[in-house]
Amino acid sequence: QVQLVESGGGSVQTGGSLTLSCVGSGGTFSSYAMGWFRQGPGKEREFVAALNGNGDSTYYVPSVKGRFTISRDNAKNTVYLQMKSLKPEDTAVYYCAADERGATMLAVSSYDYYYWGQGTQVTVSS
Repeated sequence: QVQLVESGGGSVQTGGSLTLSCVGSGGTFSSYAMGWFRQGPGKEREFVAALNGNGDSTYYVPSVKGRFTISRDNAKNTVYLQMKSLKPEDTAVYYCAADERGATMLAVSSYDYYYWGQGTQVTVSS
């Protein structure tokens, strides 16, 4: 059983930056590919970024590519989402998730992730 806890959300103005963290416990962290998802007001949950187990392969939704960076520190059981040049449309609850199928898959569907954190709110004002 893996537990995930996100932190680092907050309120920023357009163009600002935030770094989200997600700490995992209860499993071998490096054996899970990790993903970040978000759910904006009145919207469905959407994929943001994914990272394989050793951190050398990533995938991003086009709307955040070049602005967001996903990374991980397996020694700290932590995955990060560094967000720059934030826009109002980035406003959402951000969730991290672990793919129990293994470390190599870069899944974009929420159905492929079994373990989820509780989410952290990011609000970007214009």
